[in-house]
Amino acid sequence: MRVSILAADLAKWDEVERALVASSLLLPIFSDERPLRGAAGLVDWRLCGRLSRLLRAGKASGARGETLMMPPGRRLRFGRILMFGLGPSKDYGEERFRHDVRWIRKVAADAGLTDYALEPPGRATGLIGARRALELWLDESRKDGLDPAPSAVTLVDSASGHKDMADLLRQRRDSQ
Repeated sequence: MRVSILAADLAKWDEVERALVASSLLLPIFSDERPLRGAAGLVDWRLCGRLSRLLRAGKASGARGETLMMPPGRRLRFGRILMFGLGPSKDYGEERFRHDVRWIRKVAADAGLTDYALEPPGRATGLIGARRALELWLDESRKDGLDPAPSAVTLVDSASGHKDMADLLRQRRDSQ
């Protein structure tokens, strides 16, 4: 599996060549995270508040286990958007992160997604550190044996998180 990093910045998303953009953007959100932050907040902004309207109308809530797939329209380069409800952010830690990663990866595999972009759960709110989120993601990826296994995952993160993740990926490549 190829792992890459994309800055949580709409201008950076627009600069990426169409062929290099993941087929889907996966957005984990908490039920008590309003306004939306991180990648979900950027998508909401780019789609003129469409995600916020869905939440206000009760068509989505961020409740634990909720999934919602929607087209991105012409304003985003991804083929589809999948929102994943994480429930309340209170007491979010590594155990829930691992559970959420397994669940998100299974839903993506069941949907036949072999490449996607994702902001790791809890990163938009800083509940999980960037480096630790990547370590846990890679650990869960080695364990899950999904079919189809993703061929490419792009992790979306802030500039500071981007640096921590890039350092870890560089160390990982150098040790192989």
